Amino acid sequence: MANKKFKDDFLLLVEAGFVAVNQADEDAAVKLFRSAEMLNPDNVLPKVGLGYLHLHKLELKQAVKAFEEALEKEPHNDMAKAFMGLSMSLMPNAADKGEKVLEQTCKSKDPMIKRLSETAINFVERFVKTKPGPAGKGK
Repeated sequence: MANKKFKDDFLLLVEAGFVAVNQADEDAAVKLFRSAEMLNPDNVLPKVGLGYLHLHKLELKQAVKAFEEALEKEPHNDMAKAFMGLSMSLMPNAADKGEKVLEQTCKSKDPMIKRLSETAINFVERFVKTKPGPAGKGK
């Protein structure tokens, strides 16, 4: 079976997918995540990657849906939780719930997830919750 030959490439495909998202190469990102998904359908990382792609495009409902699907399979995945919290915190009707999710992931053992969550909360406090002031008047 061809898939067995490439099983070791799973993480490489996922990582390349995240790089493609960061480089705004949606086509490559989707192909890389789908390929990774074919190699290891039980792993949630490709789903998290697709959610990350939606987040980058500010397709927040689709992002939340992808992260929720990942969390159904792996409820303690802090990466999916943090990205879901960030996505929700940018949605007017889910901002408070998103912030609560981010507060949970601030307690993550993973320092990168913890930092992401703290930064996201600071961003929400500073730019999402704060009402804009008069034009030309900064803080």
